Amino acid sequence: MSTAILTGPPVPGSPLEGYLRSLGFDVHVANGPEHTAALVADVPGAERVALIDPRFVGHVHALRLALTDPRFPAAAVTGALTAQPAARSALATAVRAVTATVPAGAAAVTGAGLVDDVATALEAGGAAVHRPDLGSLVAEVPAEAEARHRARAAVEAVDDEAVRLRSAVKARDGFFTTFCISPYSRYIARWCARRGLTPNQVTTASLLTALIAAGCAATGTRAGFVAAGLLLLFSFVLDCTDGQLARYSLQYSTLGAWLDATFDRAKEYAYYAGLALGAARGGEDVWALALGAMVLQTCRHVVDFSFNEANHDATANTSPTAALSNRLDSVGWTVWVRRMIVLPIGERWAMIAVLTAVTTPRIVFWALLIGCSLAACYTTAGRVLRSLTRRAHRTDRAAQALADLADSGPLAEAVARAAAKSVRHLPGLVPLAAAVTGAAAVVAAAVFTGFGSGWTVAAAAVYAVTSGIAVARPLKGALDWLVPPVFRAAEYGTVLVLAAHAEVNGALPAAFGLVAAVAYHHYDTVYRIRGGTGAPPHWLVRVIGGHEGRVLAVALAAFLLDTTDFTIALTVVAVAVALVVLAESIRFWVSSSAPAVHDEGEPA
Repeated sequence: MSTAILTGPPVPGSPLEGYLRSLGFDVHVANGPEHTAALVADVPGAERVALIDPRFVGHVHALRLALTDPRFPAAAVTGALTAQPAARSALATAVRAVTATVPAGAAAVTGAGLVDDVATALEAGGAAVHRPDLGSLVAEVPAEAEARHRARAAVEAVDDEAVRLRSAVKARDGFFTTFCISPYSRYIARWCARRGLTPNQVTTASLLTALIAAGCAATGTRAGFVAAGLLLLFSFVLDCTDGQLARYSLQYSTLGAWLDATFDRAKEYAYYAGLALGAARGGEDVWALALGAMVLQTCRHVVDFSFNEANHDATANTSPTAALSNRLDSVGWTVWVRRMIVLPIGERWAMIAVLTAVTTPRIVFWALLIGCSLAACYTTAGRVLRSLTRRAHRTDRAAQALADLADSGPLAEAVARAAAKSVRHLPGLVPLAAAVTGAAAVVAAAVFTGFGSGWTVAAAAVYAVTSGIAVARPLKGALDWLVPPVFRAAEYGTVLVLAAHAEVNGALPAAFGLVAAVAYHHYDTVYRIRGGTGAPPHWLVRVIGGHEGRVLAVALAAFLLDTTDFTIALTVVAVAVALVVLAESIRFWVSSSAPAVHDEGEPA
């Protein structure tokens, strides 16, 4: 139970106590500053406590934003302040400091200004106090009757439920999501909130719906494909609803962050597998296309993640490309065109659903490959131009994030240590050039020399060396953010090509499973970095070999084993990697130390 302390007797006729109880607070009334300090001290340290000026006039949603958001240790609006357990010690210090300056008997009845003074003292003591953007919502502490009357009129003039519904929707989203889903999914979110459903339950329902859709696609029948398309769209509606429910009811959680961050990929890639199984029932083998679509989509995301992390806290002058982008964003229609060009999740899933219902899996995958390729070229070209046309100073944090995203194993690390001094003074493009050279060598060898060639093993060894050279110095160059995507393309592409060359039933599905397991590890790495806790533990990267170790292992397996044994080896490695990374990921994300990472604005 959370505790709310009114710093003085409530104003007659004020609904404030009812508001606080509706938000889940146990309300106590103090008779002055000293009593307020005593009540704060009496609240157990493991509970949230709120201080509210009894003269507060405002919307209940303004109080909800200030007092119930679990993401912030301390938060405040005018006349209201809250502190979670992490900020309780700082709050107690601030309360003692403020009350010590109040003359005996002063403000003994109303506690006038006490709450705002405590919030100021809390910030002065170094605590981060979140102050939500209220927009049109009202939060005031009127001192006189006339001002109170005006404040109440301002409250009545704004429908806070309408504001709450609007704020439940992402400020930045794709065209399809904004105009075809969010206009009604926000009401589904409210319906769920009023029935006590949680975002995690809706997220799980979205996953189950997508898995059922994948099962329908796997039947290979036209009725199954139609049902799969409809269910995939409904799964996306639920996918939008869970985030809207979290924002509507402020039910943010660490577990919810993990589920939301990973289930989208699980749903999409499981659906790819369902389509491939359905095509196989009809006599078509599209596993290579399914795996290619997964590889391309994952590499797109890695480009996004790497660019954003490289520039997360970089200092730079504005590039001409960025200035042009800002000008285009000032023209309404260009904003939506640009968001549609990148084929975000809404547009992508809508295209998949419609094409599944009316065409064949092969056409679905070719449309995905073409659409995602064009989107990748557009976004990557723009980011390359931005990087080349501005002089950015990237921080050690950014360099460490890129090094973590590289996912280097023991072989690359050994080479990096040996080459560190040699590459220190070489040109800035050396890391990217080394990564591209090794990646091109191993993929080309796999493509042109066929299954079981020793040339692929040799190229994989070269790839391990060039991968080490690429990360031998901090990745602070203008284009160094491209190094992790190059590694992902090399690893996934090599597995795809060797499995395709095996030309035996089961090889490509096994490769699909292996890439899916490794991709999960890479997504998990991204969201840990975003949460500020750094990459997964080093032992995990060593156990699963690092990207260069896995490439070399797959190349050796193709060289040493026949196609049947190679398929078995891929399956065993896929299962082993999946078990290890899932076990560590689940342990981390359900632990109390895991960060709450909520994706509030990424359309892809």
